[in-house]
Amino acid sequence: MGSSVEAVVAPRGVVDLRGEAGAGFVVAYPADAVVVVSGLPGAGKSTLLRRWSGAQVRTVDPRTVHEACEAVMPARLPYAVYRPWARLEHFRLLRSSVRRVGPLLVHDCGSRAWMRRWLAREAARRGRELHLVLLDVGAATALDGQRARGRHAGVRVFARHRRGLERLLAAFTRHVRSGGPTPTPEASSVLLLDAVSRSRAQAVEFGANGLGAGGH
Repeated sequence: MGSSVEAVVAPRGVVDLRGEAGAGFVVAYPADAVVVVSGLPGAGKSTLLRRWSGAQVRTVDPRTVHEACEAVMPARLPYAVYRPWARLEHFRLLRSSVRRVGPLLVHDCGSRAWMRRWLAREAARRGRELHLVLLDVGAATALDGQRARGRHAGVRVFARHRRGLERLLAAFTRHVRSGGPTPTPEASSVLLLDAVSRSRAQAVEFGANGLGAGGH
């Protein structure tokens, strides 16, 4: 794991690491877990997934499907015309990936509750758990991230995701402070990260028994 990693985080329930600085850590999940990494466009989801992905971990990213569809379409055809086809292909890929054996990482905006519930049902039918990683970096940081990567979500799309995620994060903050039912009962765990703790999440392990935050 390297000398910069001092702990293994094995999330159960809601684990809030926002604002916590320190050494790097490894996140540990069950062997067949479906882990959804969510956040605003530009929040760092793709960067985190690249850091976590490996030869033995499948990753489903809607951008991959977008680019595959774009490659076979005439250059003059705007993406809005074939967006429904791209979304259908993405759902097909998600469904087939959940049905396969082995861990799965999923890139998702996180603002759509119906998507989480659908994924949780698909996973549960195969004896798998759904786990969430929610990046809370704020709109300004996310917009900076979009500029850095050279890709921009539309103003209305960004605003829609922002509203949905702000409601979800506010519900999690209330849950952390005062208890009560979790806003996402379909998830076996929710790991809340911000720009500080996101950089500390060095790697992911599946099937390992870890001790540390979340296992605490």
